[in-house]
Amino acid sequence: MNVTPRVLAVLNGILASAAPDERGALWQLAEPGRELDANLVRLPAGAEVGEHQEDVLDVLLVVLAGGGHLRTGSGDGPEGLELGGSTVVWLPRTSRRSLLAGPDGLTYLTVHRRRPGLAIKAPGGAYEGGEGPCMLDRVCPGCGRLSDDAAPVFCSRCGERFPER
Repeated sequence: MNVTPRVLAVLNGILASAAPDERGALWQLAEPGRELDANLVRLPAGAEVGEHQEDVLDVLLVVLAGGGHLRTGSGDGPEGLELGGSTVVWLPRTSRRSLLAGPDGLTYLTVHRRRPGLAIKAPGGAYEGGEGPCMLDRVCPGCGRLSDDAAPVFCSRCGERFPER
C-alpha cells in the first residue's frame, strides 16, 4: 500500500473536461487500502436524489457549484435547507434526507468513512456490522430519482436508460 500523500484529482479539471450534460458520479475515490470514500456528483437543474437514510455513516457534503435544497423532514420548511456554492453540510447517520438541484444544477463532493463489507442481520434484526454498498449507480442520470430496483435498466419516473455496469 502506498502511504505517501499525493494529489488524486483536480476537481475543477474533472468538471471542465466533463461533457455539459454529463451527470451522476463524475469521480470516485478508488485507492486500495483507503479508509474513506468520496464522490464528485453533478445533478442537472431540477434533478432529485430521492429521500433516503444512511443508518451507519455520517456524510460530509460540500457544494462546489450551482445550488439547490436539502430536505430533512426536521422542520426546516417545505423548501428545506438552502444549498449554495461552498456550503458544507453534515449529514448525521440515521438522518433522512433528499436533494433537489436548483435551476443551475448542483455539483457536490461527499466524503464519508469507507463502507465495511456486506453483512447479514441475525434473526430478530440484531445488527452485526456491515451495510449496503453506495447506491449512486441507482440514481437516474436523467432526473436524479433513486431507483428501488437493485439493477435498474430504465427509470420508472422519466424513462431514461441507466448506464450499463
